[in-house]
Amino acid sequence: MAHHLEGPRPPAARGPLSAGVLDHLLGTGPLPDAEAVGGAPVDGDDLQLALYVCYELHYRGFAGVDPDREWDPDLLRTRAALERRFLTALRARTPVCDSVEDALAELLVEPVEGTGVTHFLRDEGELWQLREYAAQRSLYHLKEADPHAWVLPRLWGRAKAAMAAVEFDEYGGGRPDRVHARLFADLMTDLGLDTTYGRYLDAACAQTLATVNLMSLLGLHRSLRGALVGHFAAVEITSSPGSRRLAEAMRRTGAGLAAAYFYDEHVEADAVHEQVVRHDVIGGLLEEEPWLAPDIAFGIGVTGLLEDRLAARLLDDWRAGRSSLRAPLPAEVAHTS
Repeated sequence: MAHHLEGPRPPAARGPLSAGVLDHLLGTGPLPDAEAVGGAPVDGDDLQLALYVCYELHYRGFAGVDPDREWDPDLLRTRAALERRFLTALRARTPVCDSVEDALAELLVEPVEGTGVTHFLRDEGELWQLREYAAQRSLYHLKEADPHAWVLPRLWGRAKAAMAAVEFDEYGGGRPDRVHARLFADLMTDLGLDTTYGRYLDAACAQTLATVNLMSLLGLHRSLRGALVGHFAAVEITSSPGSRRLAEAMRRTGAGLAAAYFYDEHVEADAVHEQVVRHDVIGGLLEEEPWLAPDIAFGIGVTGLLEDRLAARLLDDWRAGRSSLRAPLPAEVAHTS
């Protein structure tokens, strides 16, 4: 008998869509129909969690769920319906920008001082808010670079070589202790957080789920390879200044050495990656497939759209003195460095 304990436990449902997907995975119920998918709020917890669960089967899966469910044809049809709702909404909301250079230039415009999440955390954030930020971001950072790795077989030439070089850095350059997901787990330990993969899925808000779902959506579809490259460029270009502010926030609040080190590492690494992605990944892709320019620009723009939505959610909650999580973290912090 096969044992399926390699992944985290399945999350709690947040509505009929996610309940239907989870029940189907565990063999206890039918999948939601097209009418249910079409009637659910695209930004809501239920649709975003249902999509997240479908995508997670392509990463580590869930305990008690047969790994072959990754290619369950009925589930893939449901996932496709969820994706159509999500992608249609994203295309409608993202400003059209056919020029990649214009889209890249917008990334270099910093938010008005004090208005961004990293500005807030650097200047006035408290330790409990940094812990919440890390818990929210753990949904991606504990699998950092994995969604972007799917684009490698879909590139060639200069773009492929450059993308592989950046991913090699993300995966620690061959050193397991330097893998960025490992460094983030060390950060979480300094903040007294549980480093178990998927531990904070139940606590994360819908806006966080959407940012991770975007990466999976773009990575799993060859037709969206240009948008995935645009997304990757947006992440790498905006990372260095934000990471510098977060490193300062970790030091100011006494979060711990590993907590600050994770962001220090990204200040240096992503400053280099920015140039490689801009000139060799994007430049190489456009040399081979110039018609993908609008897709690259869309990937840049939609990344900003969802990050802005998440930032608004976090700042609204924190400035009101309330938790941004669905289930607040325990107050105790156990420093280890």
